[in-house]
Order: sequence, then structure tokens, then C-alpha cells
Amino acid sequence: MDKMAEILLQISVLVFSVVVHEVAHGFAANKLGDPTAKDEGRLTLNPIPHIDPFMSVILPLMLIFTGSPFVIGGAKPVPVNPMYFRDHKKGMMITSLAGPASNILLAVIFAVILKMTSVIPVLGSQGLVMFLSYGILLNVMLAAFNLIPIPPLDGSKVLMGVMPDRMMYSYMKLEPYGMFIIIALLAFGVLNMILGPIYYTIMKLIQIIL
Repeated sequence: MDKMAEILLQISVLVFSVVVHEVAHGFAANKLGDPTAKDEGRLTLNPIPHIDPFMSVILPLMLIFTGSPFVIGGAKPVPVNPMYFRDHKKGMMITSLAGPASNILLAVIFAVILKMTSVIPVLGSQGLVMFLSYGILLNVMLAAFNLIPIPPLDGSKVLMGVMPDRMMYSYMKLEPYGMFIIIALLAFGVLNMILGPIYYTIMKLIQIIL
């Protein structure tokens, strides 16, 4: 498989995975009483309503072409209105965790199918094996990335759920600068140091499950 085909394969796996991630947020919110994502047509696996030009395409391509050991990306966040939740903090924590949890579940599913390719020869084509391998790596990376407690990532919303209100409101003020902080950490190589331990912990958990 040539380099361009590999890049297209990685992007397709990434787009599918970030769409599942956002749908999981919307699904969890809907189950907790918030119909906002459902009403706006975001509970669909159709990638078009979810694609963000920078996070879904430009950022991952930049990371791939610069040889970054970690490839990350995202989709347009699904709208969530915590006012619908009976317990605002708990509702936001559950909704936020649903995204990374969906990526870990996808990684487990891909890993199970990858194991089956060694037993069922017809499944062992190079393209499928690469797709599944990228699926495991990218989904674990997405889960790890989103669990970093920097606003607006999911980890920050989980952290806010256990903070006293005064501290939480101060912490929320970082959100407008969150992406700049993430880009700076990425540029200086600090993000790789943060992601590494989370990534390897999740991979170990998947190995234990299997």
C-alpha cells in the first residue's frame, strides 16, 4: 500500500472515530434528558454534519506529514444544554465521559476483529489489517487526548464535575484559550509527554480485557 493510500486510510478511520465520539456525547445527553443534539440532527453517523475542516482534516494531515508519533483530531462538538439534566455536574460528567468511552469500545472491537484475522485467513487482507490497526491506535489516542483536563476537552468537564463551584467557574475561564494551550503544548513536544502515559495505560487495559 502506497503512502497516499495509507494517509487516506488513516483519515477515514479518524473521521469515523471522531463522529462516533460526538454521537456518543449526544446519545448520552439525550438519555439524560437533553434533546438538543437530537433536535439538531447530530445523532447520526453521517460525517457531513460533524466535520470540522481544521480538527477533522487539516490538523491530522499536519501531524501525519510532520511525522508526529501521535495523530489526533476532532469533529464539531455536539451541542449540550446541561439545564436539562437533573444534576448538572453529574450529567455533564457522564456526557463528557461517553466520548472517550466510545473510542475505547471501538478500539476493543477493532482489536477483537484483528485477532480474528489470524484465525480466519479470508479476513487477513493487508488493507483490512491496516484499517483495524489504525483503528486501535487512533481510537486509543483520541480517548487519551480527550481525557486531558484542558478546556474544552472532555477531561476538563469531568474535572469540573468534582470541583467546588468557585474553583470550577475560575477554571472555566481558561476555555477560550484552551486550543491555543493545546497547540503550544503540541509545538513544544509537551503534549506527547502528557499523552504517552494515558495512551499506554488504556492500551494495557485493552490487553487485559482481551
